[in-house]
Amino acid sequence: MSEKKFKRYTITSALPYANGPLHIGHLAGCYIPSDIYVRYLRLQNRDVAYVCGSDEHGVAITIKAKNENISPQEVVDRYHGIMKESFEKFGISFDHYSRTSSPTHHETAGQLFKELYDQGEFVEKETEQYYDEEAGQFLADRYIEGTCPNCGYEQAYGDQCEKCGSSLNPTDLINPKSKLSGNTPVLKMTRHWFLDLGRYTSFLKKWILEDHAQDWKNNVLGQCRSWLEAGDGLQARSMTRDMDWGIPVPLPGAEGKVLYVWFDAPIGYISSTKEWAREKGIDWEPYWKDMDTKLVHFIGKDNIVFHCITFPAILKTHGGYILPDNVPANEFLNLEGQKISTSRNWAVWLHEYLDEFPGQEDVLRYVLTANAPETKDNDFTWKDFQARNNNELVAIYGNFINRAVVLTHKYYGGIVPAKGALQPVDEEVILALKAYPNKIAQSLEKYRFREALALMMDFARTGNKYLADTEPWKTVKADPERTGTILHIALNIAANLSIVSAPFLPFTAEKIKKMLGLEIPDWTQAGRIDLLKSGNKINEAHLLFQKVEDSTVEKQVEKLLASKRQNEAVPYETAAIKPLIAFDDFTRLDLRIVTILQAEKVKKSKKLLQLTVDTGQGKRTVLSGVAEQFEPEQLIGKQVTMLLNLAPKKMAGIASEGMVLMAEDANGKFKLLMPHEATQPGSTIR
Repeated sequence: MSEKKFKRYTITSALPYANGPLHIGHLAGCYIPSDIYVRYLRLQNRDVAYVCGSDEHGVAITIKAKNENISPQEVVDRYHGIMKESFEKFGISFDHYSRTSSPTHHETAGQLFKELYDQGEFVEKETEQYYDEEAGQFLADRYIEGTCPNCGYEQAYGDQCEKCGSSLNPTDLINPKSKLSGNTPVLKMTRHWFLDLGRYTSFLKKWILEDHAQDWKNNVLGQCRSWLEAGDGLQARSMTRDMDWGIPVPLPGAEGKVLYVWFDAPIGYISSTKEWAREKGIDWEPYWKDMDTKLVHFIGKDNIVFHCITFPAILKTHGGYILPDNVPANEFLNLEGQKISTSRNWAVWLHEYLDEFPGQEDVLRYVLTANAPETKDNDFTWKDFQARNNNELVAIYGNFINRAVVLTHKYYGGIVPAKGALQPVDEEVILALKAYPNKIAQSLEKYRFREALALMMDFARTGNKYLADTEPWKTVKADPERTGTILHIALNIAANLSIVSAPFLPFTAEKIKKMLGLEIPDWTQAGRIDLLKSGNKINEAHLLFQKVEDSTVEKQVEKLLASKRQNEAVPYETAAIKPLIAFDDFTRLDLRIVTILQAEKVKKSKKLLQLTVDTGQGKRTVLSGVAEQFEPEQLIGKQVTMLLNLAPKKMAGIASEGMVLMAEDANGKFKLLMPHEATQPGSTIR
């Protein structure tokens, strides 16, 4: 049974952020599933455009650039190259891999925004947004971290909590902090253009919760339902940001503003398709505007809201574009029982795997598919990697192919023998051979890739068992015709296995075809018993998989533990080092030891204490945000470090004439910086 065959297929994988290399969580989340599906479609001779590209306008990129004191363009150029090369080596078979800094993308995203603006779809309004006074700039969503109001996660972003998946506004965060300076940001008025998502609630409810209630995954439907049926409903979302890195808002008076990354990034699928079509000399529009095209987005669960609500609302608003037929989102993959963390280097990086396991791309593809987080978070362990390789790929799949080819060379000089009279065991295995391709296809078309892979391995088990049951090495002397029949059938099982394995194990499938001298057949020929005909010449056998030794696994586990020990040696993740300054800039700071003479609480403020200090040149009033950690009487007589030549600033109606310096520990507690012995007030710090 097969699904409706659309005239063409547009398949996308989530655009990876160009701020770091790829790891196994990325692969298991959307790149291996999408590649399996696309390879299957191509074997069905379907018209497919498989597109992706680097997302190069995320705030994470500008943060990384600031931390490394380089330009955002240098960051994206570096990681775009690494990711593109890794995808190619690993066999992710994109038709086109683009980048959102390309001229085509800038033009496409800017034009689509302008067309929506001309249609009157945006609401222009001034709102209060967070501003970092020290950095002197408005803070985009991911420049702000704080506590999620829904689940209490303390490192939620200004647009989303990655722990519970809630979409947020920066002002929703509890205890927000700027990722630029670490300071608490202030609210300041700014002008932006909003898309009123609430207008599309009825449409989205019908389209998602009714039209796709039977064919979309439960995790996708559940997350969409929580959004669409929330008490306050869908809110207007700003489609622009105050930043200097991104696609400029194409409107007069919008200087210093760029398109919101989640407006910009999904349009990257369209611009990538345009570039691909231009290279092929064909029209891109049918792949996005023809109702006989099936659009499928492969993503991780953290991107569900953007691909199922925000982007479809944009396309629906614009008009003329098709909407996704399915959005098969996977859950998260953990590593050795812990959440993958790029900052802690708790990850298996793809480029490192490719270097350390040359020629074993399919092993990782197999393990990540067999253990894919399709319905719940799953765990990758190196012991499981070893077990699946040794006990399944080597002992079952590879063993069957090797025995069939080796025995044919041993007994028939590499010539496919004739098929004689069939026995019940032969007829039984031929029926299984004919059934497996259709079973596997049904699972693939329902995006059940783990299930499809298990069926493929069962097919290999069937071949292995057939040889074990018929024992051609015993019948060869007494009944060479019978042996020929067995090997003829076994070789055709191998040939069929090369077809149905190709979506999952593309490198391996190609090796089998070369061994068997097989022309590249498509899926429609799978299930035939005569793919290899009597008299065909086959090539020598080569081992498809190598056993993974304990020492190899131990080395990889130790590599992870070394990262863990290194992280544990540091009490907590320190803030990024700020950009270098000149010595002359430092000398402008007037840092001195002062003595606290008086301390009292500030009315209507939970955090502030009003301090009177002796500077050695008179008294000053300074406000300090330590009221939650110190009682006023605890501070009287203490000597602390103070920045004297900071311009006065009014807080709670009181002018603060400087700043008392503190260190913040791993628990967010402040510690006063005090001299280790009594010091004359006004002593200069050099």
